[in-house]
Amino acid sequence: MSLPSEFRPADTGVIHDIGYRGYTGPRLGRAYATRSLFTQSLRAAYGLGRSGKSKVLPMIVLGAATVPALIIVAVAVMTASEKLPVDYAQYLSAIGLVVSIFLASQAPVLFSRDLRHHTVPLYFSRPITRADYVRAKFGAMACAQLLLMIAPLVVLYAGSLLIKLDFGDQTAHFFYGLVAAVLYALVPTSVAVVIAATTPRRGFGVAAIMGYLAVSTTVVAVGLETSTATLTAGENLPDSVQWAVLLSPGGLVESLTNELFDLGTGLERMHAPGGLGLLVFTAVAAAMVAGSYRLLLRRYRNV
Repeated sequence: MSLPSEFRPADTGVIHDIGYRGYTGPRLGRAYATRSLFTQSLRAAYGLGRSGKSKVLPMIVLGAATVPALIIVAVAVMTASEKLPVDYAQYLSAIGLVVSIFLASQAPVLFSRDLRHHTVPLYFSRPITRADYVRAKFGAMACAQLLLMIAPLVVLYAGSLLIKLDFGDQTAHFFYGLVAAVLYALVPTSVAVVIAATTPRRGFGVAAIMGYLAVSTTVVAVGLETSTATLTAGENLPDSVQWAVLLSPGGLVESLTNELFDLGTGLERMHAPGGLGLLVFTAVAAAMVAGSYRLLLRRYRNV
């Protein structure tokens, strides 16, 4: 039953002129958007700009990577040592587990979260392309790894200068460490980000990355240990055994660095076997990085 006209509410619709005007300022474009995504992703890898609990693990890992270097420097200063007890590149190898934990935990933060919350299409609604997205995310994770490893190297280098070790020698070995850090930041990272980009569930990504790195490293370590047990005192590992290191991204980088800069001694020294080995190890490292990048591009074509 309809109400009489005198009881019906009057139409109150009004058009308000709120003075809306289109944006006429500068448009910063793809390059700026890509740089912003890179910066935001790099900060996210260390939990910056996120909740307090997101910062806990990255800061613990950073401390675990740096504190031993501080202890080494403190002992060297107090004992007036004539050399550091560990070389820069060897130190990075020694903290390999810590670096792996950071990589396994933070790579899914950069890749899996966007897939899980379906925010990837929103990025592509902006000027950036899929290649821009992959470039920014891959670069951010590699730089996060690099910063993690450079921090203890700087501490060791500063300590060596503090106790007045040979400047030229320490600078050269610091450079060797930087090269090793760049390789560690590229080769294992390239594999980890591909794994992280395959699943929207962070837990699965963490387990898969850590499992791959741990299993490959263990297989190589067991193979080398078995070969070492059969040798007599004074013998070195045969070059044929060194090829097994290609199975492990971390071992590949350590072997390549040792051969390139003639680092390490003893039975446990991993190295690319000779000139051919150096060429093959370099080619495999480059193929890992380039192949992983191509797989990432293919992955995000369908997102």
